[in-house]
Amino acid sequence: MPRAKVAISLEQATLNRLDRLVRRRMFPSRSQAIQEAVAEKLARLERSRLARECAKLDPRHEKALAEEGLPDELERWPEY
Repeated sequence: MPRAKVAISLEQATLNRLDRLVRRRMFPSRSQAIQEAVAEKLARLERSRLARECAKLDPRHEKALAEEGLPDELERWPEY
């Protein structure tokens, strides 16, 4: 995937922590560490947005949609 260069500013304490991780070989470079951190944060935000949207759903309405068009056998199905 193509990459783009960006310039960022970090607090010195954060940069020191990042450099320690690179020195311990937890990441091959500052760039890789920052890329992984941003990707992880974005994924977490997307999951929390999905959870918020799911919380808005009405379970009874969703069940009715799922059962729409099912035959009369529905009465014999267990309640869930």
